[in-house]
Amino acid sequence: MISKRKPNLTDWLETHWTTPAFSGWLLAVLALCFFGAATNTMAGWLYVLSGTILALLILGAILSVRSLSKIRVRRHPLNPVSAGEDLTIEVIVENKSKSPKSLLQLWDLVPMVMDKPQNTAVETIIPQGEHHWTYYLKTERRGIYHWHDLELRSGSPLGLFWCRRSQDVPAKAVVYPQILQLNHCPLIDTIGQEESENQQSDRSFQGANEGVTKALRPYRYGDPMRMIHWRTSAKYDEFQVRELEVITGGEDIIICLDSASSWLEDNFEEAVIAAASLYFYATRAQLNVKLWTAKTGLIHGNRSVLETLAGVNQEEEDRKHELPTLPLIWLTENTATLDKLPSGSRWLLFPQEEVKIPSFIGKILRGLVINSDTSLQTQLQKIPQ
Repeated sequence: MISKRKPNLTDWLETHWTTPAFSGWLLAVLALCFFGAATNTMAGWLYVLSGTILALLILGAILSVRSLSKIRVRRHPLNPVSAGEDLTIEVIVENKSKSPKSLLQLWDLVPMVMDKPQNTAVETIIPQGEHHWTYYLKTERRGIYHWHDLELRSGSPLGLFWCRRSQDVPAKAVVYPQILQLNHCPLIDTIGQEESENQQSDRSFQGANEGVTKALRPYRYGDPMRMIHWRTSAKYDEFQVRELEVITGGEDIIICLDSASSWLEDNFEEAVIAAASLYFYATRAQLNVKLWTAKTGLIHGNRSVLETLAGVNQEEEDRKHELPTLPLIWLTENTATLDKLPSGSRWLLFPQEEVKIPSFIGKILRGLVINSDTSLQTQLQKIPQ
């Protein structure tokens, strides 16, 4: 298998000129033996035989180099995928010469963090023809991956020498983070509720039956009895609970990822998935939502957000983008950052170990402590404490 390894003489010869295959070395040894025997016996036919073998070796070396000339390789642009989906890679090999090209090997040197180098064999490419090679890579983790080298190798037509040439065929694969499908998310649904309650009395808001009801849903443990819609519950023979509209005053919902801090790697990946899931939950709810990271500042737009989350890293360069002063959702591993959040904010904490949230934080700001042993999707649908 061709891979990135320490260069040696054989590799250098194969990539810059050509190197003998096993059969080539065998014929070279036979030619030397025949030449030595001819020198001792002065038999002309031995000279002819050794010379013929030598000529065959020279011809094989020249033809193996020519077999890779006038071949051009290009790629189709790679479509972004989400982690866990297959990445489709299509390579097109073009024969620009007037003679057929046969018995080729192709090696695509994909990054080792994605998979091992991929290869295929090509029997024949007709003159001025093309060969399409499509293969699939299973993506396990988000990221933006770049690679350039695609190698062609041939021993054609005699199989006595190997010749390998590398072509620069840039590829960029964008693997988005996984997006969890949230049926509800109190962390977002309740943001701005404090401001709403300052504008309306608790009685008129919570006791109203019309005008502020957003939807009805089945009763869940912990729902207040006053929120049950009795008429609908009687119709469906099960409790139905009213979900109320939350007045946010038209403010943005801002999801902030504490990417300038140091994280445990697994915690950071969970936080990126949570950020993507919260963003698209808010988008589906037709809320004005934006994403903030230490490197990019505020961004919006589905594609921009996904590409940012695909490439974000912990301890990344802090370009002094200040946190917005509006209520936000703060994703962090550091409890010391919680007391700096604007009033009305929410937080998601991904602790390295069990931590105790300072009591004054719980009274001022609500949030969730994420447990790595429990499903993230389930926890994002919990009511913040």
